[in-house]
Amino acid sequence: MAHKDGEFTLYTDGASRGNPGDAGAGVVLLDGSGAVVATAKKYLGVCTNNEAEYRALILGLEEALKRKMRHLKIFLDSELIVRQIEGIYRVKNKNLQGLMKEVRKLLSFLDSYTVAHVERHLNAAADRLANQAIDEAM
Repeated sequence: MAHKDGEFTLYTDGASRGNPGDAGAGVVLLDGSGAVVATAKKYLGVCTNNEAEYRALILGLEEALKRKMRHLKIFLDSELIVRQIEGIYRVKNKNLQGLMKEVRKLLSFLDSYTVAHVERHLNAAADRLANQAIDEAM
């Protein structure tokens, strides 16, 4: 299912039960009309909430690139990570620096993208997938 052209929307969410704790990532990809074209979830093992958020974004970018989606509107409910991607906040944590490097590499394969913070209740589908990934691993 290779899509060319067009702008797609990516919602990602990481969940960690405890900080650190068992964690999961959830991803929802929508086409230009708002229809769901793909979802993904992954159990992440034990990590912090911020690591889970980054790893969910990485999973989402990999899923989009796999489908040849080159124009993305990206939404996360982690304001910290949005600000770090925008360069407003520095990434001080060593673990997060490595994850940011991976995010930047994946973003470089896109033709265009925007990253924005979204309220948690508007990211419910990705959150549900992240929590399902944890539940299924337990």
